[in-house]
Amino acid sequence: MKEKQTLATLRQEIDAVDDRILELLNQRASLVMQVGALKSESRSDFHVPSREREIYERLTASNPGPFPAEAVRGVFREIISASLSLESPMKVAFLGPKATFSHLASMQQFGLSAELSPERSIPAVFEAVEKGEAYYGVVPVENSTEGMISHTLDMFMESDLKINAEVLLEVSHFLLSRTGRFEDVKKVYSHPQPLAQCRKWLAENLPNVPLVDVASTTLAAQIVGEDYTAAAIASEYAASIYNLKVVKARIEDQVNNFTRFLVIGRKIADKCGDDKTSLMFSVRDEPGILHRMLEPFAKRGINLSKIESRPLKRKAWEYIFYLDLSGHISDPEVSDAVAELSGCCQFVKVLGSYPRARS
Repeated sequence: MKEKQTLATLRQEIDAVDDRILELLNQRASLVMQVGALKSESRSDFHVPSREREIYERLTASNPGPFPAEAVRGVFREIISASLSLESPMKVAFLGPKATFSHLASMQQFGLSAELSPERSIPAVFEAVEKGEAYYGVVPVENSTEGMISHTLDMFMESDLKINAEVLLEVSHFLLSRTGRFEDVKKVYSHPQPLAQCRKWLAENLPNVPLVDVASTTLAAQIVGEDYTAAAIASEYAASIYNLKVVKARIEDQVNNFTRFLVIGRKIADKCGDDKTSLMFSVRDEPGILHRMLEPFAKRGINLSKIESRPLKRKAWEYIFYLDLSGHISDPEVSDAVAELSGCCQFVKVLGSYPRARS
């Protein structure tokens, strides 16, 4: 009896805390609405990624526990997402359809209160943001196993949109089917990227089963929803949406399989103190050009985290380079290095400066 009384008392205390949390959430929402009104009067941006990052880091650093530190960001992401929806609808275009990894990355970055709009292709995501139909776009750019996604890089040749943020999403691939039975799998559907990332596992476990490329992991899940002899490689989230069962979890060949996504918008993000800058440039073909290209950054001690080359489609045997470096374009040493780089380039384009993603 005493134990039941103690349990009842603790539950009453939890209820009281929950009531206080709700009261504080509404108090916060009222303040957010006041901020929104002031931003509207001054025509300021209603969403400031650097401010959002500052909130997450301050709260995580000051969390004394026992509430898990890694859960702080998730909780406040949803609070901020809901709060932003009070200021203005946050429409975000992503490479669809729903339940793809781009969809998961969008939810991770913007929360469940954002209006997430699936688009049919990477160019369509760019177009939605360029036309003002979406405030941001989310597109994949790189996988830790398969490398760069060239279609996204090529779009920056034609677009003036800027990278506003990056999202790192741990990608786990699940083999899904209607029955959940391994012996029922006679063919496997998925997007070419997941098929490539699970190549070794498929060869060892389903060596004689045909692999079928489709436009997305979501389409694979939809097809399998109608075919009891097939399986799809998709996310666990897709299983819940399309009423599929897990045949085998985490079949990717490499552990720590991450995909990097870019958040694109119309303006360069404010400096947050832990920034990356991405550049695109073309150099003249002449002796020592590679050394001259890297020297402006080396002599200023600027770290280069990635350099990638792509053929310039308009002219044979000439290349476009993509470069990620540490720092914000407003930092004097970064802007000076980029200015010096311009001296040996046919053109230089700053794709954006943005907060560095945390794994």
